[in-house]
Amino acid sequence: MNKELAEWISKAEGDYLVARREIRARGERNYDAVCFHCEQAVEKYMKAYLLKKGVDFPKTHNLIELHELCLPLDGSFEIQRDLLLELNQYGVRYRYPGVTAEKEDAKLAMAHAETVRAFLRAKLGLK
Repeated sequence: MNKELAEWISKAEGDYLVARREIRARGERNYDAVCFHCEQAVEKYMKAYLLKKGVDFPKTHNLIELHELCLPLDGSFEIQRDLLLELNQYGVRYRYPGVTAEKEDAKLAMAHAETVRAFLRAKLGLK
């Protein structure tokens, strides 16, 4: 595995672990952070996949745009579309005042991120 690919995977896994740690935290939890880091983890795993396949990708946080780049490479990405649509909103929705994530939002984000993460790790040849 080349260094750049390893770094994308490391960054993705770091975001995933932050989300998982925060949702399991004792006391007050930051559900906004769970949702945001779930989106970030999936975004970085998608970029790692595209890098591995030799596909240039734009500097974007739009999971659907990244999905459209992955789909021609592997049609099985289609089954992830609905989860990506849900996760896509978490990149900005809860980052600013006015809207706050609830426990159920965070649980859904975590479940979706875990599913997509497992899918992408398998595509990357990771356990």
